[in-house]
Amino acid sequence: MLKQQLQFKLSQKLSPQQIQLMKLIQLPTQAFEQRIKQELEENPALEGGKEEVENDFDSDLDNSSDDYNDQDSINAEDINVDEYLSDDEVPDYRTQANNYSADDEEKTIPYAAGTSFTQYLIDQLNTYRLSDEERDIAEFLVGSVDDSGYIRRSLSDIMDDLAFTQNIYTTEEKIKYVLKLVHELDPAGVGARNLQECLSIQLHRREKSPDIELAIDIIDNAFEQFTKKHYEKLIQKFDVTKIQLKDAISEIEHLNPKPGGSYSGNNRIVEHIVPDFAIKIIDGELELTLNGRNAPELHVSREYHNMLKTYKDSSDKSGSQKDAVIFIKQKLDAAKWFIEAIKQRQQTLFITMSAIMHYQKDYFLSGDERNLKPMILKDVADEINMDVSTVSRVANSKYVDTPYGTKLIKEFFSESMKNDQGEDVSTREIKKILETVIEEENKKKPLTDETLAAILKDKGYPIARRTVAKYREQLDVPVARLRKKM
Repeated sequence: MLKQQLQFKLSQKLSPQQIQLMKLIQLPTQAFEQRIKQELEENPALEGGKEEVENDFDSDLDNSSDDYNDQDSINAEDINVDEYLSDDEVPDYRTQANNYSADDEEKTIPYAAGTSFTQYLIDQLNTYRLSDEERDIAEFLVGSVDDSGYIRRSLSDIMDDLAFTQNIYTTEEKIKYVLKLVHELDPAGVGARNLQECLSIQLHRREKSPDIELAIDIIDNAFEQFTKKHYEKLIQKFDVTKIQLKDAISEIEHLNPKPGGSYSGNNRIVEHIVPDFAIKIIDGELELTLNGRNAPELHVSREYHNMLKTYKDSSDKSGSQKDAVIFIKQKLDAAKWFIEAIKQRQQTLFITMSAIMHYQKDYFLSGDERNLKPMILKDVADEINMDVSTVSRVANSKYVDTPYGTKLIKEFFSESMKNDQGEDVSTREIKKILETVIEEENKKKPLTDETLAAILKDKGYPIARRTVAKYREQLDVPVARLRKKM
């Protein structure tokens, strides 16, 4: 049986402009510049730089609201060309003033050319007299060295890869023999398969002395006890004094655990962070500025305005002209929406960062992390009457230049805990105090997590031992036993 019924449904749908704005907000400065370049390439109706103003050019797009992607629903007869050629109003982008400093323009950073780390090792191999097979194996091993200088693969895996990829059938003994030759290359320790082997290679290359001999013995025969800092067991095992053990450990501590990182020629480009905001202290007050590269000068193309004018003045409008005016309308709408989205992006970024700055005013004036207030995304969202997701997009990928260095904005957010006075304090404040206590501890008798919890309780922060352990791990601080020094 057929049945008909009427159903009302209320739903929300994001417009293309809203989606475009959200995507622009989450972009940091460098990615934002790339997005603008892409839009300029894709939309010929959008142009960059200052516009040469003429009296006959006052295009206004404010009355257009059609979706420019919905081409099938647009007819040339339905387009009111006069809306785009109006002389009564001046478009918003023509009245905007760019007050951002030109000093924010990107400076080109030159990078020196040089030899790669792998090529540097291969060049050293050329000084050895090797058979064709040995050279092929050696070059394969060198190609397997990672940025830290290690070969993190078993000999059996390397043997299989040589057979399948290089058509070289050999044995593990042969590979081990060639690997010893690789271990003779500089920097010392390169080609090691683990930390123990890396340290041992470096020690065997050092000039022999009693301290070096003991250090070699410790690394080769008691590495696990050394890493766990069981110093008393090492003294008994090698029948040495505490001073002798301390001198040997000092030699080990001066070794390089990542020999690949010491090569000055591995030209890995260091990530260059461009701050999106800058905060300065002027006469005891905070001043916030937005990076000028976030405020590009864009305008609608004059040529497209002239095309519409030609179409209007034409008495005989052909089919191709009608298709052209539909295309022009879409591009003009897209250009106008993009310019408006950039304007809204600037306002959103500035308003959000301004709220964060005033919320954390005590920190920005002092630079002391203990002055950071507990702050979550909702606190800022409620302050500026925006959605939490919008604040999240600003905080997650943006940086601010402060008098105390360039900071990731999301680092200013933290949860709260109650102190013994019942006041809300930031977990960042507790972590900073915990870090200070650990730095000032007696390294011969490091403080356990239980002791640290007791100290924090005495300072007015009653937190559990497991919470101390969690904060310590977040600070990348090892347990008490591994912090012990002689």
